[in-house]
Order: sequence, then structure tokens, then C-alpha cells
Amino acid sequence: MTASKSSRPPVVLVTGGAGYIGSHTCLALQEAGYDIVVIDDLSNSSPESLSRVEQLTGKKVLDFVHSDVRNEQALDALFQKHKPVAVIHFAGLKAVGESVRLPLMYYDANIGSTVALLNCMIKHECFNFVFSSSATVYGNPGPAGTPGGLPLRECAPLGALNPYGQTKLAIEHMLRDLACADERWRITLLRYFNPCGAHPSGRIGEDPQGIPNNLMPYVSQVAVGVLPHINVFGNDYSTPDGTGVRDYIHVCDLAAGHVSALAWLLKGCPAPADAAPGTGTCQAINLGTGVGYSVLEMIAAMEKACGRKLAYKITDRRPGDADAVYSDASLALALLGWKAELDLERMCQDLWNWQHNNPHGYAVTKGSQ
Repeated sequence: MTASKSSRPPVVLVTGGAGYIGSHTCLALQEAGYDIVVIDDLSNSSPESLSRVEQLTGKKVLDFVHSDVRNEQALDALFQKHKPVAVIHFAGLKAVGESVRLPLMYYDANIGSTVALLNCMIKHECFNFVFSSSATVYGNPGPAGTPGGLPLRECAPLGALNPYGQTKLAIEHMLRDLACADERWRITLLRYFNPCGAHPSGRIGEDPQGIPNNLMPYVSQVAVGVLPHINVFGNDYSTPDGTGVRDYIHVCDLAAGHVSALAWLLKGCPAPADAAPGTGTCQAINLGTGVGYSVLEMIAAMEKACGRKLAYKITDRRPGDADAVYSDASLALALLGWKAELDLERMCQDLWNWQHNNPHGYAVTKGSQ
């Protein structure tokens, strides 16, 4: 970490910092000695998460702005006031199913906000950028041992299967073009797999609005009695138990990965030896465990954590779901010195601790929202 001439901690702007991954990363940044400013429109998050981050770290968030990132005036004021040395960009829409129904909304929100943010960064000469990308940019992996097969490496062919993934892929292309056009940029594209778990304090965690789109928050809401049963989409995949296999990563490991990526950028982000000529300093990096678990294995692990059996029903497959998706995370270790440390049992223990203590998330009741 690079200190300023006045010995004040470096300031980092976190967009979408009140959200699930964003709030855990804000906590990790504060623990690492950074000051943070946050902009979030609170469309799928709560300011209570940042209040709890402050309680856990004993350190105030320098500034919080309730605004869409496309609000150029709000962005400009933040940069003028705080002069951040880097940006970690989480803000955006993220529901795959919704993106299929409302693709224009996703292209406008996700790509539009990134363009506005990058223009503001250029204006204020801030060129360190950590982008929250996704494993959805890979599409369906090929057979193990083939190019583009499992485990997925950063060099695998790209091909998102839905508008959400396409927005992430389009932003990746845009950032590579930007790095090629201006050598001042230092950019990491963090492709992460399936975030899971919560902070071990049980004070911050995932609080999806409405019915959860992802498996584990759905499972935890069944465990706490908010939802009646889990829908398992298909049991005829080419996997050991017939259910889909995914790479789950503890959200605290994921947050630590963002802090490591930021530190790498601020050290100068030297291009890896095998980087293709002319690519600029823009590096895609997987954040995952490299281990795949099936839906039924995840349910069993959550049953162990909460001490009860969880009801589930086998339903039809969802279009586009792959048999198995898991990462090769060796590049993150080589470049960032980062690897996932927390196992499946810990993910489920921490998730249950959060859900048990906050059955309705940050709200008193869901009906009060």
C-alpha cells in the first residue's frame, strides 16, 4: 500500500459498496489500512451494512453517496473532495433471469455506469481500476483437458450465455481497449465464481431483495424457515449425483482477493511474462477455490451447519445451465499471492450464523421494506 505525502491512508472509491460483496470488501479494505468512500443506489442493498462495517472495524466510512453511478455530478463531487487513488467497481445489476427479460435495462445500467465512471476517472487522473467481473464470461466449459475445458483458466474461450454475462464481457473488452489506448491504466478483471458465506461475526451477509436468485441464500432462507423448500433444477447432469456442480468461494476470501488485486495495482502491476504484445496492463484473474460441489452436496453441508434436514424438490433443468463449472485459480496465487483459505464447512457455518441472527436480513421484516 502506498501512503500519500501527508501520511494519510490512501482513499479507495467502492461503487456498490453497500452490497453483499461490496460491504465485505469495504471491511477488508479498512482492516488493511485504506480509507473508503462509497457510492451505491441501494437498489439491492442497505446502508445498514456500512453501519455494521463501521462497528466491526471501529473506523468511519469517509463518505457515502446515495446515487446511481451514472450520476456524473455525484461522481465528480466525490473525486474532487476525496481524490481516490483507485476504484473498485461492484455497482450493477446481477440477476441472470431478469437480464433475459430486460436486456436493455442491463446493458444501460452495467455498461452505462462503467463508461460514466471511467470518464470521471480520466478527468481526475485516477487510473487504478479493479473490475468485478464474473465466471459467466466463459459460457459453457468444454470437456476436461481440452482448451476451454475444466478447470477454467483465464485463457479459455469467452462466450457469455445471457445478457448479464454479455454486459460483463463487453466491459472486459472495453477495459482492454482502454488499457491499449492509454498506458497509464492499471486494471484487473476479477472473474469470480459463486460467492457464499458471510462475515464470521454474523453482522454482515447477503440480503437479497425478494426471492433469492442464487442457490445458497435460497438454501439458508429455507433453513431459517422463510422459504418452504429448495428447488433443485435437474438431477440428470453428467456429475456424480446428477445435480449441477459449481465452484463456491467464501465471501471473505473474495474480499481479500480484491484487496490483494488493489495492492498489486498500486505496486505497478507489472505485466506477466506471457502477456500478449499490445494488451496493455489489463489482466483477467480468476478468484475461486478450484473445487466443485454439487447442489445436493451444498444442501447437505448446510444441513450440517444448521442441524436440521432441509426440504427440496427436483424440478426441470434451467436453459443454459452447464453440468459443471469450476476454476483454475493458480494465476491469482502467482500474481497476487492470493488463494482461498476457507472451506465449504466454514462457508456454511458463517452463512448460517448470519441467517440465524438476521432471518430477514438488514430489515426488521421483509414486509416493512
